[in-house]
Amino acid sequence: MEALIEKPTRQDQKLAFDSLMGFKRAIAERESADVIKILIQESGESISLPRKALELLSFILSNMAEGKAISLIPSEAEVTTQQAADMLNVSRPHVVKLLEQGAIPFKKVGSHRRVLLEDLLKYEAELEERRSRNLQFLAQQAQELNLGYE
Repeated sequence: MEALIEKPTRQDQKLAFDSLMGFKRAIAERESADVIKILIQESGESISLPRKALELLSFILSNMAEGKAISLIPSEAEVTTQQAADMLNVSRPHVVKLLEQGAIPFKKVGSHRRVLLEDLLKYEAELEERRSRNLQFLAQQAQELNLGYE
């Protein structure tokens, strides 16, 4: 269900960065194409790839070039409460509490709770939006009260 790639080495980062420019050029030059052909230099084999696959590979290379580890999970995937906690950077009991409060939809498989990745990402985006609005409100109040923040 999940593909984990370890943190890239310096050599991997450099190779990813060098390859990234080629991928971005290939995508830009074939803007209207849904299928892009690539040539495997070592074997001489030509492979047709969906444009979205090339865009995903470009995203992966971009993150690798920055030294970030990658985790791929299919969008229809279900995650455990521990996986959800890891993604949100909170404890598993906190995730269970959020689920039981109805903040994030879930289903039970036997006695285990499962969360759709899509629902988890939606909750995370809503949380980020709420934080941003609250921060903007606090900054505006500080300005209005002339609290010395400039």
